[in-house]
Amino acid sequence: MTEKQKLIDEMSDRSREVFQRVVEGYLETGAPVGSRTLTRTLSEKVSAATVRNVMQDLEFLGLVGSPHVSAGRVPTEMGLRMFVDGILEVGDLGPEDRKRIDQTLGEADGDVTAALDRVGSALSGVTHGASLVLTPKHEAPIKHIDFVSLSRERALVVLVFADGHVENRLFTPPSGQTPSSMREAANFLNAIIEGRTLSELEAVIAREIKSRRQEIDTLAAELVATGTAIWENKGENTERLIVRGRGNLLTDPESQEDFDRIRTLFDDLEAKRDIAQFLDLTNDAEGVRIFIGSENKLFSLTGSSLVVSPYMNADQKIIGAVGVIGPTRLNYGRIVPIVNYTAQLVGKMIADRS
Repeated sequence: MTEKQKLIDEMSDRSREVFQRVVEGYLETGAPVGSRTLTRTLSEKVSAATVRNVMQDLEFLGLVGSPHVSAGRVPTEMGLRMFVDGILEVGDLGPEDRKRIDQTLGEADGDVTAALDRVGSALSGVTHGASLVLTPKHEAPIKHIDFVSLSRERALVVLVFADGHVENRLFTPPSGQTPSSMREAANFLNAIIEGRTLSELEAVIAREIKSRRQEIDTLAAELVATGTAIWENKGENTERLIVRGRGNLLTDPESQEDFDRIRTLFDDLEAKRDIAQFLDLTNDAEGVRIFIGSENKLFSLTGSSLVVSPYMNADQKIIGAVGVIGPTRLNYGRIVPIVNYTAQLVGKMIADRS
């Protein structure tokens, strides 16, 4: 159970109803809701003074606030979030809204980008808010890749595709990576790209890692069998082959040669693992042209809310999202089903056309 749900459950029936009426009144009118107004709508007949006491308790909890000393109450951001998460009753998608969205996606057009543009326009028209459409990441052969270090905790990957499309994605680099290690990773990948997609590059690197691992195991087997070396953390990323009595290697040139070869293979294995991690982060990275997230300061500064839903491809993998941005007093009960329905239709369209 979440903290918000726990707080709702611990409220008295009167407090919960007062809170709900304050939020619903604010969402409908955009104005503060006063105690006298509430006394006329509550299911239980109570005095305005009693309602004021309840609202003071809600204010103490941080769920409502008063824009002016003598004004009524409005929900805080915390209160709105708690209402949406725990109290909001989502309505059914209206027939007119469904018809407009169906018509938009039903238009015969093989161009996915154009179809997504129409989706954005339809969402804006239906909801009277600003639409947000996160398009699927490009999965075409890559011509060139670059990793650019922006700070210790931020990096940019630039993908140039064979069809001329260019994407910039932000990601958090693995701990300990440097600008030079990123350049080395990019140089290696550019040498083997040969028109491969990101997924195909990941498969190539995975085979390289497996091959290096097998070579190391083969060379180390005899050293371990004779007691010359032992494994530490075998199979983990921190694995090491520890030589016992280096004097033995000096008297056995063949063992020394095997050990030097293992050390070279380990260095190569670590490099491949780093590259595999870079590719994995690139696939999961966010496009810099896309803005999603009510936690971003931009939304809190402008007093806006975002209702967003991901859409999936035929493999049930999330590849994008659609959403609506509007004021905090959005009609959430109506907009949530619109966004969810649109996301489902977009996912089906992408799956059918792929």
